[in-house]
Amino acid sequence: MATRSRALNPTSGRDVAPTQWHTLSPSAVASELRVDAVAGLPATDVVERLARYGANDIRERPRRSSLRMLLDQFSDFMILVLLGAAVLSGLVGDVKDTVAILVIVLLNAVIGFVQEFRAERAIAALKQMAAAAALVIRGNERVRVAATDVVPGDVVLLQAGYVVPADVRLTEAVQLRVDEAMLTGESVTVEKVNDALEGRDLPLGDRKNMAYKGTLATDGRGQGLVVATGMDTELGKIAAMLDAGMALRTPLQRRLAAFSRRLALIILAICALIFVVGILRGEPVVLMFLTAVSLAVAAIPEALPALVTISLALGARKMVRLHALIRRLPAVETLGSVTYICTDKTGTLTQNKMRAEEVWVAGHQRRDWRGDGKGTARGWQSLFQAIALCNDAHVDRDGTVTGDPTETALLLAAREAGHDKSVLDVTAPRLKELPFDSERKRMTTFHRHGGGVVAYTKGAPENVLEQCTSIADEDEGEASVDRPNVLAAADHMAADGLRVLAVARRHWAALPDSEDAAAVEDGLVLLGLVGLQDPPRAEAAEAVRLCQSAGITPVMITGDHLVTARAIGRHLGFLTDDAAVMTGPELAQLSDADFADRVEHIRVYARSDPAQKIRIVQALQARGEFVAMTGDGVNDAPALKAADIGVAMGKSGTDVAREAASLVLLDDDFATIVAAVREGRRIFDNIRKFIKYTMTSNAGEIWTIFLAPFLGLPIPLLPIHILWINLVTDGLPGLAFTAEKEERGIMKRPPRPPKESIFAQGMWQHMLWAGLTMGGASLFAQAFAIHNGWQHWQTVVFTVLCFSQMGHALAIRSERESLFQQGLTTNLPLLGAVLVTLFLQLATIYVPSLNSVFHTEPLTGQELVFCLAMSTVVFFAVEIEKVFRRRGWIYRQPAM
Repeated sequence: MATRSRALNPTSGRDVAPTQWHTLSPSAVASELRVDAVAGLPATDVVERLARYGANDIRERPRRSSLRMLLDQFSDFMILVLLGAAVLSGLVGDVKDTVAILVIVLLNAVIGFVQEFRAERAIAALKQMAAAAALVIRGNERVRVAATDVVPGDVVLLQAGYVVPADVRLTEAVQLRVDEAMLTGESVTVEKVNDALEGRDLPLGDRKNMAYKGTLATDGRGQGLVVATGMDTELGKIAAMLDAGMALRTPLQRRLAAFSRRLALIILAICALIFVVGILRGEPVVLMFLTAVSLAVAAIPEALPALVTISLALGARKMVRLHALIRRLPAVETLGSVTYICTDKTGTLTQNKMRAEEVWVAGHQRRDWRGDGKGTARGWQSLFQAIALCNDAHVDRDGTVTGDPTETALLLAAREAGHDKSVLDVTAPRLKELPFDSERKRMTTFHRHGGGVVAYTKGAPENVLEQCTSIADEDEGEASVDRPNVLAAADHMAADGLRVLAVARRHWAALPDSEDAAAVEDGLVLLGLVGLQDPPRAEAAEAVRLCQSAGITPVMITGDHLVTARAIGRHLGFLTDDAAVMTGPELAQLSDADFADRVEHIRVYARSDPAQKIRIVQALQARGEFVAMTGDGVNDAPALKAADIGVAMGKSGTDVAREAASLVLLDDDFATIVAAVREGRRIFDNIRKFIKYTMTSNAGEIWTIFLAPFLGLPIPLLPIHILWINLVTDGLPGLAFTAEKEERGIMKRPPRPPKESIFAQGMWQHMLWAGLTMGGASLFAQAFAIHNGWQHWQTVVFTVLCFSQMGHALAIRSERESLFQQGLTTNLPLLGAVLVTLFLQLATIYVPSLNSVFHTEPLTGQELVFCLAMSTVVFFAVEIEKVFRRRGWIYRQPAM
């Protein structure tokens, strides 16, 4: 692999010699890129460089042009056969049929092109919305920008959970580790440095002062200068050598494509039989050939998978309006199968607006420290100083505090007590840190203090207390720590719904060299406790109740104290009489078999480790449950990947979590998950309706043509009739089902079994009998017209079959509710499509210029009324079926 990065001189725009960035010092890199490594690029430079370098993205295989997409509509084998048949028809003298068939084929191609074009645009829009972001310093301000807008010279900030947006020469690395497996194949994360390295031809994996586009920061934090973007990055060089991957196909699409192939073989056999029977009856060979081919083209649902794509993609775009971004299209169809939703508490069930409500020092509690300034006793001052310094929140120049909600709340509490972090950072600068991790449940920072060093530690009370040997009183004196008493105080605060943190301190003569957290975070002096509160979201309790009514079990997973978790769980409705609470330590003591026996009864997990989420997912899946799991951190990624639906936080989550998830909550709200499940059920219902409509219509056409010879009737339809019905009935009415509103009680029925066939719940039976009824009504109309001497009996059959499909479309808008209850105007697109189709069909009958094209004749008033009456047979038959459904006589829903 190449060892040299290539960049353009940002000021001249000329190609410069490839630079060995890893061999240069940070200052030399900044000089080479002509950027202030502290303040970052000014806005004018960003605009200029973006224009010069282009977007920071990896070019994919060029999309098909619109012309290519249109031409592909004619590449289907059956269409080619039909075109050949049309030419043959013209050669034997039937020019009108040839022209009519060619026009209909062209219209079909245009409709297919529009559908495919819309699907590609919808999916492209989803990809754009799912694009990653980057945190950069520009004009001495921290700003979040789209990763595609990053330019060479940008100062990029990295921390655990971020995806590296471009190739970066690190200028700062604080215990920063990066997963570079995607580039190097090495599964072990790499610890990064910021010093210049010797050796111009170092392998990629040894350039430890570089971070590369697409890799993942897993620990610590860092800062660096962008040296290459887009196709100039190491990832871009690899992408240039590879073709773009196959387009995503959902499981439903794959099942339908396989079904369509099998069905095509059956239909071709039926069409061949119709052709042979027609020839034996003395029908013209060309006519029978055109009839067989036209019927095959109309009946084979070759566009079904593509139309499902449109439904899924448009549904996914609609979900964005609900603040749910679908990153992987299969999630849309599987949302309706979710049986468990395991959710984090902070930010998802709560407002993520932490506020310090209570502080505790040496047995004394206070809620009224705000405004005291420096007048508070020394012990209280030490506590507030500690939470200001042992803090990763950032204060902008305008005084705005940004960062993790807990860190922000602590910083504001300290400032309200008179301790300004920006001032303290000057008098007691940070020298070193041990970042928070989920195993230790604490973090420590080291600061210059007089002639020595002071270390501040904060974290979960039980985890900090086990490292403490003494406790500070209000006057800074020290005494032996009474752990039970402190834990009782923490429990008392937690019982009030507060999240409790313990804060401790240790003085050092010099900065310790050891990186062993257990050794360094020892012999601490407890300074006190801080209780924070994050109020529940107003809609959370209703969302939990809605889950339960829909047969979905909601589970809360939190790092909070057991008492706090239980209080919030009861308040939001997670805990009922038979529900249990389990702590992370309890879970750690259980074997997988024991946990599997208990998991279905647990509704709240307290003091849990993010790494334990994957055990929860696997235990539920082992019981056949379909699990949605939320997460926002690096450690959540394995559980999000293992879950059937991984749900990441869009506002507070890390890039790693978002990359692992199939659904991103743009507002971090639990209620949004429930809304997404609701919308997923609606989309899947509408896909079923569309498939039911299309397949029943095709079945009706096949039965009409197939059964006529066996009943002693002439061929009921001409090829032009078959193609016309296929054109006008499959297009607009079919797509209009995507606009159908959700059915009543959609969240009061159990989840759909994930392995259940889309043709279950009586759907294949419906397609069979309704198609047969449609064909039967058409053939009865043919026999009746012939018996009564109506010369244009073929027009009658043509009209009845077309109108019957429109009645069927209206009837199947709901599987249980009558159309008379729904109302005609509750799906205006479908109503409009039906009216347009009826108008077009009437035009073929009553417009003289179209009579010769479609071989039709105007119907009398009596004949038209007869056609309308016969067309309602299928409609009323479906309405009767719905009565049987409502009474539970057929297709009974599984019990919840």
